[in-house]
Amino acid sequence: MNGVALARDIAAIAIGASTGGVEALTRLLPALPGDLAASVFVVLHLPRERASLLPEIFAPRCRVPVRDVHDKDPILGGTIYFAPPDYHLLIDEGPQLALSMDDPVEFSRPSVSVLFETAAAVYRERLLALQLTGAGSDGAGGMQAVHAAGGITVVQQPDDARMPQMPQSALDRISADYVLTLEQIMNLFEALPRTVHV
Repeated sequence: MNGVALARDIAAIAIGASTGGVEALTRLLPALPGDLAASVFVVLHLPRERASLLPEIFAPRCRVPVRDVHDKDPILGGTIYFAPPDYHLLIDEGPQLALSMDDPVEFSRPSVSVLFETAAAVYRERLLALQLTGAGSDGAGGMQAVHAAGGITVVQQPDDARMPQMPQSALDRISADYVLTLEQIMNLFEALPRTVHV
């Protein structure tokens, strides 16, 4: 799979992480180009009882706008969305955002797999799903859905992850399109489609 095909096809990027995820995202999200065309959805396992400060932390660091998630909001291209604590983040037809308080999946709410599965159903081959550091196996089932829908699967190299279990659990289920270090993922971002200015 070459950079030209990747650049032409990606409309959305779904990212999942748990332990070590803030540090990984601190490197990755500022590397996204400011004229990114794709929408970006992030699920990071957080304590349920505390408000998330992720939008406030990342907005000044990123060249791509960061927005809070509100149920039924239309999805904007070139925008980063963080799942709020204790809500599943789903992608609905439209496309639009949806929030759910359904039961935890893989002991997690928000669940990486829920994001991946619903994004795969909407974006299919135009989705890039990225499984990062974390304990447990959340995201592995979602990666299978992305793979089955024809999306691009990217898994952080387990040896490069602070916690290798989540990346390894994905690799136990699928043959990922890319298994990369954080540095290599940042290079992959260079192939993402950009907005056209006229």
